[in-house]
Amino acid sequence: MDLHDVDLSDPDVFQRGDHHEMFAVLRREDPVHWQPERTGRGFWCLTTHADVQAANRDAATFKSGEGFTLAEPDEDTATFGELLPGMDAPRHTRFRRIVNRGFTPRMLGLIEGHLTYKAQVIVDNVIERGSCDFVTDIAAELPLQAIAELMGVPQEDRRQLFDWSNKMIGIDDPEYRGDPDQGRQTAAEMFLYADALGRERAGEPRDDIVTTLINAEVDGDHLSDAEFGMFFLLLVVAGNETTRNATAHGMRALLENPDELAKLVADPSRERIERAVEEILRWASPVLYFRRTATRDVVVRDTTIKAGDKVALWYASANRDETVFPDPYRFDVDRWPNEHVAFGGGGPHFCLGANLARMELRLIFREIVTRLHDVELAGPVEALRSNFVGGIKHMPVRWTPAQLAAAR
Repeated sequence: MDLHDVDLSDPDVFQRGDHHEMFAVLRREDPVHWQPERTGRGFWCLTTHADVQAANRDAATFKSGEGFTLAEPDEDTATFGELLPGMDAPRHTRFRRIVNRGFTPRMLGLIEGHLTYKAQVIVDNVIERGSCDFVTDIAAELPLQAIAELMGVPQEDRRQLFDWSNKMIGIDDPEYRGDPDQGRQTAAEMFLYADALGRERAGEPRDDIVTTLINAEVDGDHLSDAEFGMFFLLLVVAGNETTRNATAHGMRALLENPDELAKLVADPSRERIERAVEEILRWASPVLYFRRTATRDVVVRDTTIKAGDKVALWYASANRDETVFPDPYRFDVDRWPNEHVAFGGGGPHFCLGANLARMELRLIFREIVTRLHDVELAGPVEALRSNFVGGIKHMPVRWTPAQLAAAR
């Protein structure tokens, strides 16, 4: 592959898995690369770890407020600029200070015991069958339960969160894409649900994030109803999709590298699994990029990016940078240090749910490696058609049927 073959605007490239080879070409030959678009004005690609991290931390030069995806905002998507990743200071600072109240160590501590039990139940639900679709039956379940538990969503409504997030993220994938109004309709359904949930908690407070957020006050400031609705949408979609896909990619990597899986089976200690989780995050890079817009002319590696230009910070490329990660295409559960940028690489937009995601991954992989000892792939892996989310839609697996946890 050479430079002329690179096209990071094409979702098919990512579904085929060709993007990592393209990123390697760019890091080597053109790390600040101009990518034309078929229907857009083109964008700059930052592909090295150093450049991605520097831009992520320089919010004054690379702003988020004109969109955090490469798609140009239209009347149907303009409201997504109201989401936390699409805000700039001082509004972003204010919003973040309020919603941080929902992700304190105390709030996460309240749900860890519940999620430990849920991880066990998720494996119990499939272990006697000896086979399943790993994505829908295992990977999707714990993030779904975690977000629902944080928000106090009733059990009977939780699958609806899964369906909503698929429709919002899978807009370029034929399996999930509906009519042209689907994104707007789905968002409207989520806003109505969030409004009803907020009103219910106002009358009947509980020890959950909804109650915390609708009552949170920073310097006399509260979230408006609209802001709460947008945060609910963000939490459901981002909190569900990213950890689900990290889990799926991590399992695939372990199955394709059985010596690494054997290490965890032999030693499923918390320290060992936590280190493996960091490698899974590096390997998966569930959010492939975030877009920024240059606020001024800026020179990066002798290339001038003009004010107003779109810039993609390719986290998936930075996490394979040969200058930072020795042998970056080797999946190594003992890799340390592991300075991946799966959560954004610092700066004001560092992932709000990073610690929650790490907890979920640690809990589900501990259950997997201690109970599904001979799990293996049982069919083709189906990737999501998207250049924004590194997703896996389906991954059939099988193992020798075993007992429920309660029967051990």
